Amino acid sequence: MALNDEVRTYWEQEACGTQKKVVGGLEKFSRDWFERVESHRYQVEPFIHSIAQFTRHHGKKLLEVGVGAGTDHLQWARAGLDCHGVDLTDEGIEATRRRLEIYGLNSNLQRINAETLPFENDSFDVVYSWGVIHHSENPQKIITEIHRVLRKKGVFIGMMYGRYSIASLKMWVTYALLKGKPWKSIADVIWNHMESIGTKAYTVPELKNLFSTFNNFEGTPITTPAELHNMPKWIERFIPSSWGFFIAINAEK
Repeated sequence: MALNDEVRTYWEQEACGTQKKVVGGLEKFSRDWFERVESHRYQVEPFIHSIAQFTRHHGKKLLEVGVGAGTDHLQWARAGLDCHGVDLTDEGIEATRRRLEIYGLNSNLQRINAETLPFENDSFDVVYSWGVIHHSENPQKIITEIHRVLRKKGVFIGMMYGRYSIASLKMWVTYALLKGKPWKSIADVIWNHMESIGTKAYTVPELKNLFSTFNNFEGTPITTPAELHNMPKWIERFIPSSWGFFIAINAEK
């Protein structure tokens, strides 16, 4: 089975952030179910709003690569953008469609592999992708396609995983050191144990290289609440943001 097929099989089971520990016994795709998903997402990733700045882009044409459960896509639609979204899974497309319907909003949604986007050159003002591209078999193909469909001065906003982080170290201890395999690399552990098979994580210079065709690139590591969970407050103060598992990206064409 090709890697992207394995990735799709994994995420068809449930869109990101919709696991049972989040939604409990709520009816799937009900308003309460979606509201629980949204509440949890912005509780564990409270920085999304300040990075995306949804309302700042009112009236622009947006493409979201990897719509997932539609939580961020709803914010873009609420902010008055001309929304388009793609996802590797039917689950993500259906969840997003139903999420928007609850609020009487619309988007042009398509289930496709984003390594080949079905849009003309220079089609979008904004492309957004939060925690998605690193799951692809070939992230560089997606980034090349994003650059192609963005208009001049268009912007990519998103997040990709950081390799040298608190979360990565915790995973390495669990799946390498404590398994008696300390020679396993962090990259190998993330590939095999972080969500779908084949997940990748990067350094900021590596991401800058992936986005080298863009005129401007900013990569900003962010420590997440999950990484700092159960850590004494006095220790948190000494942890640099460069150790964060999330790298927020802003790149202008």
